[in-house]
Amino acid sequence: RPLPVVPNVILSNGVEFPVMSFGANVWDAETTRYSTGFALMAGFRNFFSSVLIGEASQAAQAEVLGNFSRGELFICGTVNTGDGACDGLDDCYAKTKAGALGQFSVLKQDLLDMIMLDYPATGGCESIVGQWKALEELYLANKTRSIAVSNFSPDQIQCIANNPGSTLPHMNQMPYSVGHGDDTVVQDDAKFGTKVQAYSPLDAGALVNDPLCKEIGDKYKRSAAQIALKWVLQRNVSVCTESTSLVYMQMDLDIFSFNLTVDEMQRLNAHKPTARNNVA
Repeated sequence: RPLPVVPNVILSNGVEFPVMSFGANVWDAETTRYSTGFALMAGFRNFFSSVLIGEASQAAQAEVLGNFSRGELFICGTVNTGDGACDGLDDCYAKTKAGALGQFSVLKQDLLDMIMLDYPATGGCESIVGQWKALEELYLANKTRSIAVSNFSPDQIQCIANNPGSTLPHMNQMPYSVGHGDDTVVQDDAKFGTKVQAYSPLDAGALVNDPLCKEIGDKYKRSAAQIALKWVLQRNVSVCTESTSLVYMQMDLDIFSFNLTVDEMQRLNAHKPTARNNVA
């Protein structure tokens, strides 16, 4: 089957970021290896490799991606110095810099397309500034094409913006799915020139059998999950999705030949899902 053409969003520095990204979950290395291979077969070219999945799984992902044309891939690594892992500017800078440098060796890359902070430091603005200083140095040294954050509130991004001349985050990865219709994160982050990427875009699998998504999907001959992903994209948010199934990955990318109507978007904006049904 022909591979889908996945559009790009343009980051504030002009870098093209494919709107659909594959992110491995906390799987064993072999599951990560074959799932990454399936993602390539399905047409994913944007790969989010979080340090949270473990070094063995990151290395397995790197092994698979290393057999593919590097120029066609967008590869993002991460650093986790949040949740009390560091405290204060100097400590957070040193630990974040060490973690970031480690990603180049684990992912077997001299240049990454993005490095992301998995979580903000808990020690206030000073600690966040330390984290960001480490990533910004790598960005200014042309070791990464973009730098990003995850789980950052507008106030936490403001900690970075308070320093004149700072490079502001190019991306903020946040939980975002149908049910977040009142969420203002896109508008809030746009003030900093920061794009938003959704993780858990199916609400941990809750939306795969959602009645409203299924009803709308029947019109387009698409699944409830495909409608849920399409809603995210039409809210100007890119998607980081995961699966171990080639078929599901292909379905995830088969959402570019139609658009939800204004009425359908409004219904989904107001929707508050209740059911939870997980899927691989």
